[in-house]
Amino acid sequence: MSNIAVCARFRPLSSKERRDDGDSVCVQCLDSETFIFKDEKEGNSTFTFDRVFYENSEQAQVYEFLALPIVQDAVKCTNGTIITYGQTGAGKTYSMEGPGILESDEEKKGLLPRVVGGIFECIKSSKNANMYSVKLSMVEIYMERVRDLLDLAKDNIQIMENKAQGILLNGITEISIKDPMEALQSLASGIANRAVGETQMNITSSRSHCVYIFIVQQELKKDNRSKTSKLVLVDLAGSEKAEKSGAEGRVLEEAKSINKSLSALGNVINALTSGSSVKTNHIPYRDSKLTRILQDALGGNSRTALLCCCSPSPSNAPESLSTLRFGARASHIKASPRVKCNEDKSTKKLEVPSPTKDESCERILHELRKRLDEEDVNLLEELFMLEGIFFDPNSEEELELAFEDVTLKTIVSLQQAVEELACEVKELKKENKALKDEITRAKVSDAQFKETGEASRVVPRILGLFNFFSMSWFKTFLPLSRC
Repeated sequence: MSNIAVCARFRPLSSKERRDDGDSVCVQCLDSETFIFKDEKEGNSTFTFDRVFYENSEQAQVYEFLALPIVQDAVKCTNGTIITYGQTGAGKTYSMEGPGILESDEEKKGLLPRVVGGIFECIKSSKNANMYSVKLSMVEIYMERVRDLLDLAKDNIQIMENKAQGILLNGITEISIKDPMEALQSLASGIANRAVGETQMNITSSRSHCVYIFIVQQELKKDNRSKTSKLVLVDLAGSEKAEKSGAEGRVLEEAKSINKSLSALGNVINALTSGSSVKTNHIPYRDSKLTRILQDALGGNSRTALLCCCSPSPSNAPESLSTLRFGARASHIKASPRVKCNEDKSTKKLEVPSPTKDESCERILHELRKRLDEEDVNLLEELFMLEGIFFDPNSEEELELAFEDVTLKTIVSLQQAVEELACEVKELKKENKALKDEITRAKVSDAQFKETGEASRVVPRILGLFNFFSMSWFKTFLPLSRC
């Protein structure tokens, strides 16, 4: 078993940071692996990582140390994952993509275009005569929904688990790519569909977690087998504080969803490094779509690297310190990457045929009837049919996972229904308030009208009295005038 490789990277100061704090920084370099981080509230802290990339570091240095070994192993059919983590505006997307995925300046290219080139270079330089194929998929996790960036019609991809292949995204688009340029064009199309927004800390802030998946398959000619590996790159959306980012409305709701999923990721890291046995300690992978997708990368069958991106400015010291502590915690996670060979194709005909879908479903329902009421089983049967869940019916563990998946989906559906009802109640309250205001205005208007009506009735009476007294006065003085 090996630990997750963790590196820290400090970007140059931004123009805003220079205006606010001048050239002062909160990082004191000791060597290429260790530094002292200075924070006014927390004091000085010393951190040591596998490698530290300071402000003047180059994109190529990050790739060669952090990603290239994982790319080389992926071509040899070992799963790999590369994750960028940090607060919003810390340089994650720049480290992952560079100024743009189609950037022509070699020095500025990010991890993603270099990984694409590295995959094909490693295949080309491979000494064996095996046939290789590469497929690309892209998804984003936006507001706890997994969306296919290569096919926007697929906006709610379901996450599945298979013992042989690990975590799977059901129905995801896979594009076969023949060369780096074709891959970069497809990536550019997918990235253009990603959710972004403007905040006070970042004018092009990522509002979703983006996951790039490369499937590398190797056909072994000698024994007619195949090997498959999965190389995953994850550009996480940045954590942010509303008072700093100025987020409001829809952007604020996005920030809450991002922070919630990053919190779930932190909980998984804490559970994996708590000191208890992983077998006895519950790991909350299912608390968010992000942690579910990263299940293989965090303590599973994958060689994993984490790049912690930070601002060196004292104004962002609390957020940078939180990022560094996250990385220090993650560095203790143990992973067990291994090569997985598919079965010999020539022997498949001799195998006992697998149960049909109907037989599998019946076996599952039979097991569930032993534990649940008939009504619950019928509900689950409907959900099985609607969701199209497939798994090994002979495995008790898979049976438990299937039950948990269906239960979780039911809970999520109920939560969505509750949220919709809450929105409707909110709208009804607004309408009710508007009606009350209308009624109040109507009452005031009616009262004013009544007062006006009373006044209109009093005036004629006054005029009548005036006329009466005037006539009486006139009649009184009339005889005198005759005299």
